[in-house]
Amino acid sequence: MDDHDHQHAPHPRAWVRMPSGKRLDLLLPTPDDWADHDLALGLARTYRWGGHSAWPLPLSVAQHSISVMLLRRAASPHPLSPLEELRELLHDAEEGLLGFDCISVLKPFMGDSFRELTLRLEQAVFLRYGLPAWSAQDHAAHKRADRLAAASEAVHVVGWSRHEVLHTLGITVAPLEIDPLVAVYGGKAWEPWGPGVAAERFMAQLGRLAKFV
Repeated sequence: MDDHDHQHAPHPRAWVRMPSGKRLDLLLPTPDDWADHDLALGLARTYRWGGHSAWPLPLSVAQHSISVMLLRRAASPHPLSPLEELRELLHDAEEGLLGFDCISVLKPFMGDSFRELTLRLEQAVFLRYGLPAWSAQDHAAHKRADRLAAASEAVHVVGWSRHEVLHTLGITVAPLEIDPLVAVYGGKAWEPWGPGVAAERFMAQLGRLAKFV
């Protein structure tokens, strides 16, 4: 290909067609490329821990996202604003658009291109929902809630022992005994929800919080 052909070559695209009929270009996302229900479904059908689970169903990112929001709320010394809760709820939203939750230890091997792709998706999410950038203090508090959720999931959902969580996975936070979701939704502690239930509950939380934006 000569220089003239290269200048006029089409930009590479990676189209995803959403259940709503909208189209998302994963390489050049815009905030209008999905409906809220598309995001809820995507997160409900995207699984943590590589889809591995000691239960009949794997744990969805949608269910994890609600857990993190509740844990962050419980740990905060002051009531979280709806916008702060929404940011917690949407902290992994780009994974629902991508349909892939990369295991954390593999992310360095995915390279800069994958990191840039996920960052563009995250930026589109923040623009769509009017989320403020993380302050250092807020992000540190978020990561504590996220790690607490991860430690608890590792034990109660995947089946790692507490010793393995610390010494094999390297998560230094002690797992919870009480599932924060049970107080809100009932059911059996730590049991993964089916995709339909996860999408419905995520959508309800999103609708509750997004109306304040």
